[in-house]
Amino acid sequence: MIRTASLAVAAALVAATVPAVAKGKKEAAAPEAVPSHLAGFVQGAAVQSYYKHFGGPKWFEGNGEAVTELVKVLRRSQLDGLPQGPSLAEQVERAAQLATSKSKSERAAAEQLLSAAWVTYVEAIERPSPDVIFGYPTLVARPSTPRSILTAAASAPSLAQHLAAVAEVNPIYAKLRETAWAQAGSNPMAILDPRIVLNLSRLRSLPKTERFALVNIATHTLTMFENNQPVDSMKVIVGTDELPTPMISSVIYYATFNPYWNVPAHLVRKTTAPAVLRQGKKYLSVRGYEVMSDWTSDAAVVPADNVDWAAVAAGRTTVRVRQNPSAYNSMGKLKFSFENGEGIFMHDTPSKHLFNKAQRTLSNGCVRLEDARRFGRWLLKREPIAPSSSPEQFVPLPVGVPVYITYLTAHEVNGTVAFTNDVYGWDAGGRFKPLGAAASAAR
Repeated sequence: MIRTASLAVAAALVAATVPAVAKGKKEAAAPEAVPSHLAGFVQGAAVQSYYKHFGGPKWFEGNGEAVTELVKVLRRSQLDGLPQGPSLAEQVERAAQLATSKSKSERAAAEQLLSAAWVTYVEAIERPSPDVIFGYPTLVARPSTPRSILTAAASAPSLAQHLAAVAEVNPIYAKLRETAWAQAGSNPMAILDPRIVLNLSRLRSLPKTERFALVNIATHTLTMFENNQPVDSMKVIVGTDELPTPMISSVIYYATFNPYWNVPAHLVRKTTAPAVLRQGKKYLSVRGYEVMSDWTSDAAVVPADNVDWAAVAAGRTTVRVRQNPSAYNSMGKLKFSFENGEGIFMHDTPSKHLFNKAQRTLSNGCVRLEDARRFGRWLLKREPIAPSSSPEQFVPLPVGVPVYITYLTAHEVNGTVAFTNDVYGWDAGGRFKPLGAAASAAR
């Protein structure tokens, strides 16, 4: 913690070396101690080292806009997941006041303290939400090092503008945070609604790209963004309370025309097997169902007579049932897959009437689209036409499109923060429980 007294003593670097010689050999010099004004920062030593070798950033050059911006950023940073932000803002203001003296040591100590505070803030906003499943390791933002944070700040044409740009995170995030901050009266001591902090933590994991698809589980909507602005949206159906749709960050690389539908194991047990016992194989043939030998891509069709359907209905055995493309197919005519490890994808559906419901938590976890063709047109940048009538026709996108499935219950409405229904109870402490590879295969 910085003291209100002069920083001259605090800025002094303790460079203790031991010149004594033992048995003709010099002892190694002791490492420099972290000065007291940086002792309260986790990265204090890294900041001290950076200034020793590179000498920047220069916070007090110009008319002080950078210092003003840093204080502004820190005062509201409780919303960014940095509880000590207001306290850091006070330290920065005291350091800036002392830096107006003619003492070079005081000014140098103040420069380092401001940089340490900035590093602490950037590390906080770069921390991804622990509840998001990342489809690829490359989608997980690599945390910046103190050196890279300070180098970017030192090399920026305008340090104040650089701070504002980094602190924005993304436009959706910035809009919600600014609304919440204004609603709190810009008071750093105001009690912050934990739901807002949770929503912002989810938004920090948004793709750093200008073109992406965003599914909001809580409002059952899909929004398409270009140049970070919404260009289209539609209703979606998401998972039930028992089989919730997880939060995911991934990329769509291809569309699947005429998809198969692999019936989830719990539906085979509860619905398919009892129906076969009542109606016989006709139930399967009318709906285009086939029994498959296993879950691999080259699985063979197995005669339905070979299955002990009573055992399947009782849960004593499991069997893979696949539905061929048809008017009955639950996947409809289009499917959009993306890596996530939970067997979640987006798809068409023949049950269009369900989109008239206000509460659309009705699926087995996957996301059903109100207008899959329109979404396919946006992804492919052309009319979505199947190459042939054959099943499972894979058509690559011109370029992969990031998809972010999240859970946003806080929204800006006419200058205030409004809340939607917490359908899964995740704002109240509930968590998504991964199914694992085996169980998710039948989503």
